Amino acid sequence: MNAKESAYRVCVVGAGRWGTNHIKTLHGLGSLGGVVESNPDACQRIRTLFPEVSLFSTLEDAFKEQFDGFTVATPAETHFEIAKAIISEKKHLLVEKPITLHSEEADELVALAEQNNVNLMVGHVMLFHPVVRKIKELIQSGKIGKLEYLYANRVNLGTVRTEENILWSFAPHDISIFQFLIEDSPTEVDSHGAAFVQPHIHDSTMTILRYPNNIVGHVFVSWLHPFKEHRIVAIGSKGMLSFDDATPEKELLFYEKGIDWVDGAPVKRDGSTEVIPVEAGMPLTEELRYFVEHLDGTPVEIANGKNGAEVLKVLERATEKLNRVSGKSEQSDTRLPTLEEARTKSEVVEFKNCYIHPSSIVDEEVSIGAGTKVWHFSHVQSGAKIGEGCSLGQNVNVGNNVTVGNHVKIQNNVSLYEGVELEDYVFCGPSMVFTNVNVPRSKYPQRGTEHYLKTRIKEGASIGANATIVCGNTVGSHAFIAAGAVVTKDVPNYAIMKGVPAKQTGWICECGTSLNPPPTQAPPFAPSPPPTTHAPGGRP
Repeated sequence: MNAKESAYRVCVVGAGRWGTNHIKTLHGLGSLGGVVESNPDACQRIRTLFPEVSLFSTLEDAFKEQFDGFTVATPAETHFEIAKAIISEKKHLLVEKPITLHSEEADELVALAEQNNVNLMVGHVMLFHPVVRKIKELIQSGKIGKLEYLYANRVNLGTVRTEENILWSFAPHDISIFQFLIEDSPTEVDSHGAAFVQPHIHDSTMTILRYPNNIVGHVFVSWLHPFKEHRIVAIGSKGMLSFDDATPEKELLFYEKGIDWVDGAPVKRDGSTEVIPVEAGMPLTEELRYFVEHLDGTPVEIANGKNGAEVLKVLERATEKLNRVSGKSEQSDTRLPTLEEARTKSEVVEFKNCYIHPSSIVDEEVSIGAGTKVWHFSHVQSGAKIGEGCSLGQNVNVGNNVTVGNHVKIQNNVSLYEGVELEDYVFCGPSMVFTNVNVPRSKYPQRGTEHYLKTRIKEGASIGANATIVCGNTVGSHAFIAAGAVVTKDVPNYAIMKGVPAKQTGWICECGTSLNPPPTQAPPFAPSPPPTTHAPGGRP
C-alpha cells in the first residue's frame, strides 16, 4: 500500500511521548486524521507540528467525525474505559500495551470487539520487528531443528518506575515474543525477583515459562544493570539464534552449535557462525501500517486482542508467583488485586503516592496521604481521612469518617471506630482496643453519630499492646499507655498510665524517657510537667 495514497483516517488518543510517535508515524503513512488530547501544552505542540490535523479535547467530540480507526496511547489505567467506548462506536482500534490492567477486562474487550465486528489490536510492537519476524520464519523452516529453549533479557540502568514493577514494565515485550514464536500458552509459570529501590516494587525478576512439547523460556528483566542489553536467544536441536537489539551492529546470528549423541555419549557440536540477513524496517511503522491495512475489516492475526489478553494472563500468573515467593516480607504482595478492588482504588486520586496492599479494601471517598502504607487484609471505610507517612499494619479497620493524622503507626489487629481521632505521630500497639459506644447492647443497637462518644488521642501519644481506651476520653500529648492498661478517664500530657483501671505512675518526655522522680501532680493536658531530669520534648 502506498502510504501517501491511504484512504483511511486514523485518530490518535493521547499525545504524550509515545502518542506523539503514533502521530508522526501515521502522518508519514498518510493516515493521520485527528488527535484527542486535553492537555493545552500538548495540543499546542501538535498544532505546531501538524497544523492541518483536527484536534479534539474529548473522545465524544472525535466520534462526531468519520474516522476509520483509533489508536490509544494513554496511561494503562485508562485503556479499558477508552477502548470500550471506541469499540462500542464500531471503530477499529489499536491500544498500547498492556491492553488493560486485568485479564477480565481484556476478555470483555475481546468479546465486545467480536460482537461489534471490529478489529482489536494491542501495541506489542516487537512482533513487528524485522528480526523477530525472521526468527519465526527460521524456526518454522527448521533452521534450528526442534525449538527447545528461548531466553530473553531486557536490562538497563534506566528510568525506575514508581507505579509499576519491572515485570510489568519490561517483560510484556518478551512474553509477547515468546507467544508469537511458540504459538501456544505456557502450562507453568514461575517468577522470582527482588525489590531494592522501593520496598514494594520489584527492580529485577526472572520468569520461567514452560510450554507444551518440552519448550522452556526464561525472561530476565532489570532496570538496575550496569549496561544495556536487549537480547533474545532461540535454541534448537540443530542450532541456535541470537540477537541483541542494543548493539550497534544489530546482527541476527546463527550458531551451528549443539549437543549430539555419539555412541551413547553427549558430544559438543561447535560449528560455524552465520550472519542472517534481515530486511530493514521500523517496528512502529510496520505495526501501524499493518493496522491501517486491516481497516477494511480483514481480521488481524498478529498482536490481536486475544494475543494481548493471553500475554496479560501470563503476566498475572507470573505476578502471583513472584509475590508468593517474596511473601515472607511485609513489603510483598500475596495475591493479585481483584478487579473490583482495583477499580475502587483507581477512583481515588490520593492513592497515587501511597501503597495499598492488594488484599486490602479501600472504599470510595477516602483520602490517603503521600507515603502512607496500608498492609495486608485491612479495610479503610468511606469518609476516612488518613494523613501522610502513616503505616497501617495487617488487619486494621479504619471506620467511617475517622481522622488519622500524619506519621501515625497502627500495628496489627486494631480497629478505629467512628468517633476516634488520632493526631500526628500517634502509636497504636498490636491488638489495642478503641470503643465508641458507652453502653453497647446487641438487642438495642445504638447506631449513628449521636450515639458515638468522641475519643481523641493527641500528638505523639503511645498506646501499648492490648490496651483499651474507653470511649469519650482524651489521651494527652506524648502520654504513654502501658500494655494491657484500661483507660477510663482523661489522661494528662506526658503521663505514664498503667493497670486496670489505668492509673498514673509517672511522667515521660517526648522522646520516651521516663522522668524520675515524677511531680506529685499536674493539671490535665498541661503543656508540660514541672522540669525534672529532662524537659518534656527534650533528648536524653
